[in-house]
Amino acid sequence: MITTVDEAFLRRAIGIAARAVAQGDAPYGSLLVGPDGTVLAEAHNTVRRDNDITAHPELKLARWAARELGPDTAARTTMYTSCQPCGMCAGGIVRSGLGRVVHALSTDQLVELNPQSGDWPAVATDGPALFDEARAPVDAYYRPGR
Repeated sequence: MITTVDEAFLRRAIGIAARAVAQGDAPYGSLLVGPDGTVLAEAHNTVRRDNDITAHPELKLARWAARELGPDTAARTTMYTSCQPCGMCAGGIVRSGLGRVVHALSTDQLVELNPQSGDWPAVATDGPALFDEARAPVDAYYRPGR
């Protein structure tokens, strides 16, 4: 359930997205709020500026949280973001242990506004293969001495 506090932080994320556009960057902004309501970090999309396909604000904040916050604190944070995180960012958010994400636009709404946002082709994959060979480094890491 989205509260009036959530709406205020979402407006701040939308403001970050608007400032990103004013700086020539893509229109996406996010902020991470700690358990006490303090804004811990903010970021906007710098994919083009940095020539880095991973420079989404959600992933930047997830990486920051993984480096800077203990697991207990991370689990009690909320990320506010102007658009629903993509698959790459969602994976980073899960791995960083953040507790909650609140977004303004859904992916479907974004695609309605910018149809190119939905034009990512599927990547062909094959596998699994070479189980015994592939498991050796995994076993060495997770089950040393085995």
